[in-house]
Amino acid sequence: MTSAQANQGTASPETPTPSSGTPPLAVAAGLLTVFLWASAFIGIRAAGEDLDPGALTLARLFIGAVLLGAVVLIRKVPLPPRADLPRLFLCGLLWFGVYNVALNAAEQRIDAGTTSMIISLGPVLIAVLAGLLLKEGFPRPLVVGGVVALAGVVLIGFATSSKGLEAGTGSALALLAAAAYAGGVVTEKPLLGNSSALVITWLACVVGAVLCLPFLPQLIDNLSHASGKSIGWTLYLGVFPTSVAFTTWGYALARSTAGKMGALTYLSPPIAVTLAWLILDETPPWLAVVGGALSLAGVVYSQRRK
Repeated sequence: MTSAQANQGTASPETPTPSSGTPPLAVAAGLLTVFLWASAFIGIRAAGEDLDPGALTLARLFIGAVLLGAVVLIRKVPLPPRADLPRLFLCGLLWFGVYNVALNAAEQRIDAGTTSMIISLGPVLIAVLAGLLLKEGFPRPLVVGGVVALAGVVLIGFATSSKGLEAGTGSALALLAAAAYAGGVVTEKPLLGNSSALVITWLACVVGAVLCLPFLPQLIDNLSHASGKSIGWTLYLGVFPTSVAFTTWGYALARSTAGKMGALTYLSPPIAVTLAWLILDETPPWLAVVGGALSLAGVVYSQRRK
């Protein structure tokens, strides 16, 4: 760290001060991330017809690790300091390993509406953990906007759910995914103060892939009889929702607060419903449309300056 950086303290371009807003480019990166993650819900459902949850996660992470690794090598991006390695391992374990396996398994047991309601507990946990552990506090726009957006997601969930919030393995897995999601984001945020989003995403992806190696025999067996459609969706998941989206997410997270970025992901369910309507010809119920409008309004309000 240079003396100039030391004098600036925490008011660096990648760590906004409480009074500053999120840079427009970071907001754009966050929106791209949310769109790609929303599309992943469709891809997981499609690829999950032939690939088991652990096998699908390993395939996604392997593709991501290879692609991002090539970019890191070509651009000669510096590696993180050794002191960050334990936190980096935890980020890879939670954010890339546990979250993806649990989400894939949940979507094979409960419908997308129920899954989206439970996963949306993630941003709530992020706001709480970031406020307490990262000292981000609890800004009024974030709290109010988060509550409104969460209400919209609940409406979408009830409108599109065929089973309701029934107890069971699927709901428990979705809850585990939400907790891992929140823990991964809060763990990742401090890492971005010392390293680029690209290298952090790549290394966390590698950690997740290595931890998922026990699923390799399962993946080989699944691919031996998988349809071209499932393989195509798997490739899509590895390239876009994994390689691209997690990198743009890290870029946005480095330039905003964890609470604000978590609130932005409330847009994922309404986008997923819209994509299902356009791609799968699944007409959304009117209650889902109302919920989508509520979510949009809540997210817009949550991104206001203090």
